Amino acid sequence: MSTATDPQTTAQTNARISRTIATDIAASQSQVSAAIGLLDGGATVPFIARYRKEVTGGLDDTQLRLLNDRLSYLRELESRRVTILKSIDEQGKLTDDLRRAIAGAESKSTLEDIYLPYKPKRRTKAMIARENGLEPLLAAIKSDRSADPEKLAVGYVTEAVPTVKDALNGARDIATEDLSESADLLGKLRDFMRREARVTAKVIEGKEQAGAKFSDYFDHSEKWSEIASHRALAILRAAKEEIVSMEIAPEPEEGADRAIAMIAAYLGAGSDQPGDLWLRTVARWAWRVKFSISLHIDLLGELRQRAHEDAITVFSRNLKDLLLAAPAGAKATLGLDPGIRTGVKAAVVDATGKLLETATLYPFQPKMDLRGAEAKIIDLVTRHGVELVAIGNGTASRETEKLVGETLKLLPQGVKAPTKVVVSEAGASVYSASELAAAEFPDLDVSLRGAVSIARRLQDPLAELVKITPESIGVGQYQHDVDQRRLSQALEAVVEDAVNAVGVDLNMASAPLLAHVAGLGPSLAQSIVTHRDSHGAFPSRKALLKVSGLGPKAFEQCAGFLRIRDGDEPLDASSVHPEAYDVARKIVKACGRDMRDIMGSPSALKGLRPEDFVTDAFGLPTVRDIFAELEKPGRDPRPEFKTATFTDGVEEIKDLKPGMRLEGTVTNVAAFGAFVDIGVHQDGLVHVSQLADRFVKDPHEVVKAGDIVSVRVTEVDIARKRIGLSMRKDGTKPDRGERPTQGKPQGKTGQPRKEGTPARGSKSKPAKPRNTSQGNSTGALGAALMDAMKKNR
Repeated sequence: MSTATDPQTTAQTNARISRTIATDIAASQSQVSAAIGLLDGGATVPFIARYRKEVTGGLDDTQLRLLNDRLSYLRELESRRVTILKSIDEQGKLTDDLRRAIAGAESKSTLEDIYLPYKPKRRTKAMIARENGLEPLLAAIKSDRSADPEKLAVGYVTEAVPTVKDALNGARDIATEDLSESADLLGKLRDFMRREARVTAKVIEGKEQAGAKFSDYFDHSEKWSEIASHRALAILRAAKEEIVSMEIAPEPEEGADRAIAMIAAYLGAGSDQPGDLWLRTVARWAWRVKFSISLHIDLLGELRQRAHEDAITVFSRNLKDLLLAAPAGAKATLGLDPGIRTGVKAAVVDATGKLLETATLYPFQPKMDLRGAEAKIIDLVTRHGVELVAIGNGTASRETEKLVGETLKLLPQGVKAPTKVVVSEAGASVYSASELAAAEFPDLDVSLRGAVSIARRLQDPLAELVKITPESIGVGQYQHDVDQRRLSQALEAVVEDAVNAVGVDLNMASAPLLAHVAGLGPSLAQSIVTHRDSHGAFPSRKALLKVSGLGPKAFEQCAGFLRIRDGDEPLDASSVHPEAYDVARKIVKACGRDMRDIMGSPSALKGLRPEDFVTDAFGLPTVRDIFAELEKPGRDPRPEFKTATFTDGVEEIKDLKPGMRLEGTVTNVAAFGAFVDIGVHQDGLVHVSQLADRFVKDPHEVVKAGDIVSVRVTEVDIARKRIGLSMRKDGTKPDRGERPTQGKPQGKTGQPRKEGTPARGSKSKPAKPRNTSQGNSTGALGAALMDAMKKNR
């Protein structure tokens, strides 16, 4: 048998992996093979996406991330395939048909189904039955269906098998094990379950009060194939907390009967002869004690994985939007971390983010030093030339915003009032208590470090948020329930892509920001900062090669993403890679002007054709990128900075009234809608049905984290801290014919349950469920979803 080390086998395996991935990412096999070669050679995804377009045929970072994920999975699959082939071959049971079946398995589950009969296992009832000589009894029953199984079993009664019943039970155990090890039958039953199984949740008696937030799932049933990830995660959490029991099975009678019929058909038990009747009892037994349990476990695992991947995707998209939010820019900023009893913590940073001064203000209870707070704010603004005031959105945020607004009116004549902005402080406390913050501000109180972080994240959200673990930023959906390793990998990829998309100022960036640059990492990033501190600012990109531990490969990967303003080489301020500087100089030379005159002047390149500068080493995509960079060197892909204006007098949830029109900032986007900060310390929910005057399948089609939106209040539930919002212009429900509401709790029938419908156990007759169009918003959502996603401030 050929092994995985054979060149021919390795080539075939690599080709199979490339073909599979090519289909997954809608690319050609040659593109995939080229990208795999670069990844295996140590290239990073951002580098390949930006600087190796000719090699990969223009694969973007999204395709490359998916390629990388699938490559890991498929390589694990191939490794497992080799292990299984070797194991079966060593048992002397590897046939040509079996080899072909193993070679054709396209998933780990299919591969394990094939391997099941050959997998070393603990001692089973079927093994004992075989040892007791009962396998011939099963063969006799199958071969002569007209014979009475009980009469056949008489001949197998022994000291080890004392009764006819024991003999037939032993034969049944052997048959059940044989059935459970049939890859063909397992595959058919698994496909059947994927089509027909329902996820059912029922409250555990006595847990109604303790699990009130899961009340939407006290009597819930819907198809496994259709359940939304957020509902699946809510039910999984409720089951884990032992609030509900959870089952994944087909309809109790009809569905189970169909599954049993499939097993009986596999046994060929189609007549009413005694042998067939007995085999059908075996089919029922096999379904009850084996298949229903094992398939429940399989589908539960698939459901969990599917829900986790969806949740990770939601988190990743929200994180990307947050990281790439518009920066307010390099301006002196006053950061305010609101508080009542402990005071409002203040910190002023200059345009580069350097801390200048801190203070603590006590304008509220119990000290009520309003005049002192006003005087200090005026002093800080005038002495430091503050242009921005960043106010954290936590407790006392609106009160602090009002204080700042009134204080700025008192500024001396001639002093320009800074712009005040409410900033999300999610994760600021995590940064404040981190080793990084302690190293940067060893003598600064933890609470004052939070004010510094709030100020800096207004100046440049990306540069500040990378100092916080992504999981702490709070834009996820059931983030603590999902696979933490997979979540960390996905979020790290998002941060890496965002950092490299924007680019990093080599002479200004912190070590945490540099650590996310392609080809670097925490160690090299710290080495760069240490070298910078010792030798001063880097005069050019090539000076990076003097950094200890930073070799040619790391330089190749990172150089294009690092910017040097006003350095020795003008191109160092752009995203043109040093390897392509000669091409850029030829373009500049063709203009007949100085490099610095041309950079940033689109008109200077008019009349030049990128095609004229293509070389063997640099194709048209790279040349076009160089043209774009010369026109707008180091351009920032992030949007223009805008802020939401909160409505005066609306500071707490009790100030809200249905019908109010407000402005707010999208803080989070989930599968069922978007959460919006409207300045009352509690985010409101715009249900997916209320995002637009049309059907919306995916909320990300309409909004993203950081967007400024206009909303109308539709519902206020002060007791449960729920706010329903709408972005519909006309305030009407969707047109007839739209798809059913997404995210609505469902009753026993699988249809959306109308609000007010009694839960299981109620004596009132429930209203007949109806398949409604998207119309209701937060009132229809499960409390578990709201509790998981809302931000209590």
